[in-house]
Amino acid sequence: MNSELIESTINILRNEFVKSIYETALMIGISFSLSLIFGLALGFVLYLTSGKTFFEKTISLNKTVSAFINIIRSIPFIILVVFSLPLTFILVGTKIGPIAASVPLSIAAIVFFARLVESALKEVDAGVIEAAIATGASHFLIIKNVLLVEAAPAIVRGITITFINLIGCSAMAGMVGGGGIGNLAIQYGYYRYETGVMIFTIVVLVVIVQLAQLTGDRIAKLLTH
Repeated sequence: MNSELIESTINILRNEFVKSIYETALMIGISFSLSLIFGLALGFVLYLTSGKTFFEKTISLNKTVSAFINIIRSIPFIILVVFSLPLTFILVGTKIGPIAASVPLSIAAIVFFARLVESALKEVDAGVIEAAIATGASHFLIIKNVLLVEAAPAIVRGITITFINLIGCSAMAGMVGGGGIGNLAIQYGYYRYETGVMIFTIVVLVVIVQLAQLTGDRIAKLLTH
């Protein structure tokens, strides 16, 4: 009996695993790339408009952006997936599949990473910023040569956390038609009682997360000075 279960698991993985990995990689690749671009930008907007050090009279913009981010982060991801279906259909022309799932994944990852970037920038020593301002450096140079350099380790750690969070969210997206490893585990490991498939997908996810964490920690350590 055990040999039959093992053979069944191997057959399922042979037919479905590569496809599932591709779908997960597609979902995470799109949403992770967008989160790095727009999340970083939003994080800087939140930080630069939070006081009078850089831009005066921007507190209303800060409150608006902050409120928007808080609203999105208040919505559980599985509900966000369903709530964003109309927007998903407008943007990609379908409500199912990995590309469709990347829309709510991107929204969730962008606001999540934006807060992490904001926190990283707030950890930069105020004295270093004041010294740069005293030398007459422009805002652009301060952002480029001071803020980004000083906050780089914390931002890298935030990138790592965001990537790992996306792996978990992508598995949930698989439950509502997104495909990927999550869908493989649910469809075969849960509904069809293929325990071997469930265990294998868990092991794969654990390995991916461990590698991501180790890589992120090493890069952050290299950037620490």
